[in-house]
Amino acid sequence: MSFSPALAGYSAAVRLLAPFAGLWLNDRARKGKEDSARLPERFGRYAQARPAGRLIWLHAASVGESGVALSLIEAMAARDNALSFVISTGTRTSADLVARRAPPRVTHVYAPLDSAGPVRRFLDHWRPDLGVFVESELWPNLILAAEARRIPLALVNARMSPKSLARWRRWGKAGARLLKPFAFVAAADARTADALCEVRGGDVPMLGNLKLAAPAPRVDAGARAAFAEQIGARPVWLAASTHAGEDEIVLAAHAKLRAAEPRALLVIAPRHPERGEAIALLADAAPRRARFEPVNGASVYVADTLGELGLFYALAPVSLVAGSLLPHLKGHNPIEPAKLNSAILTGPHVESFQDVFGAIQAAGGAQATHDADSIAKAVLTLWRDDAARARQVEAARAATAQGAGALDMTARRLLELTPKRPAQANTAHASA
Repeated sequence: MSFSPALAGYSAAVRLLAPFAGLWLNDRARKGKEDSARLPERFGRYAQARPAGRLIWLHAASVGESGVALSLIEAMAARDNALSFVISTGTRTSADLVARRAPPRVTHVYAPLDSAGPVRRFLDHWRPDLGVFVESELWPNLILAAEARRIPLALVNARMSPKSLARWRRWGKAGARLLKPFAFVAAADARTADALCEVRGGDVPMLGNLKLAAPAPRVDAGARAAFAEQIGARPVWLAASTHAGEDEIVLAAHAKLRAAEPRALLVIAPRHPERGEAIALLADAAPRRARFEPVNGASVYVADTLGELGLFYALAPVSLVAGSLLPHLKGHNPIEPAKLNSAILTGPHVESFQDVFGAIQAAGGAQATHDADSIAKAVLTLWRDDAARARQVEAARAATAQGAGALDMTARRLLELTPKRPAQANTAHASA
C-alpha cells in the first residue's frame, strides 16, 4: 500500500497532542461532556473483566450508531446465544442508551483515545474476535492496530455526507489504506457505496440503511396514561430535539396555531435537556418535566428529561423533528416518530439523515417545512384532516419497515466473519 501523507501527518499530530489528553478530558468532564468517573476508559483502563468465549466488539460514535449496534447485537445473539459483546462509544447520551437497551452479555465502554497507549491497552484487555465499525467514525490508529493483530474487521451501514465523501476522494491514498483492513464493507445508501467502491477499489454493496430496522422506543404505559390525562382533549404537537435558535421558531409557529386553536399545546423536547430552564423562560415560565410540574392550562410544556422522547412521540399526533430548521444543523433521526405513529414534519436541513428522510419522503411519509408559517399550516392541516394524517403515518411506517432485510443480511455476514473457535484463554488482563 502506497505511503499516505495524510495518515502520516495524523499520526504525528496525535503523538504531539497525546501528553495533553488528560487536561482536555478533564475540561470536558467539568462541562458535563465526559463521565468523570469513567475517564480511565478513555486511556484503555477498565474495571470490567473480559467475558469468556467469543467476543464481538462494535464501535459506535453516538446515539444513532449505538441504536444500530444494539439492533445488530440482538440479531446476532438470537442466532448464537454464546456470544458476548462490547460496545465502545464516544458520548454520555450513547452510554445512557446502551444502559437502557442492552440485552444480557453486553458491556459498554467509552472509546479509547486514538493514540498508541490507549489503543494498545484496549485491544490487550478485550481481545475481540471481530471488530465492527458502525457508519463513519473511523479512527486510524485503532483500525491499523487491530489489523496488525489480525482481528477481522467490518464496516457496516457506512453513511457519509457529500462533503465527507469529497474528502475521501481527495485523500484517496489515506482512504484506501483505512479501508484495506476491512474484510466486509456495506453502505447504507447508493452515493456512499459508489464513493467507497471507488476509494477501496473493490465491491461495496448497498444493503440499505440499518437505522430503518431500529425498534420503536419503549414507552412506559403508566407515564403515557398519566400525561394523556393531563392533556385531555387538547390538540397537541411536539417539537423534538430542538437546538438553540429553533425554539423561537416553533414558539412563533405555536402562537399562529393558537389563533386558530386556542387550547393547543406545544411540547418542546430539547436535544440537550440542560437547556430546559432557558426554553421555559422563552415560553413565559412554561412548566418543565425535569421539575415534575404538571401541564395544567399552560400552552407550552418543556420535556427536558432523558430517555422519554418516545413517550411524547406516542402522545403527539404531529411531530416536528428539529435540528433541521437552521443551516448549521444537519437533522435528527425520524425513525422514532415513524414507528410510534406520529405524523412527521421536518425543516430543510437534514444532511445527516438525508437518506432516511429521502426514503420516508419519497413514500409520502413526511412533510418539509421551513419557517413558522409553514410549520403552523402543516400542523393545523394534519390536526384537521384525520385521513391525510393516517395516510402519512402509514407511508412512514411502511418505509421504515424496509430495514429488516438489511439487518438480517448484515448480521449473517458478521457471524460468518467471527471465528468459530473459542478465543484464547480469557483471564482478563490488567489494563497496565
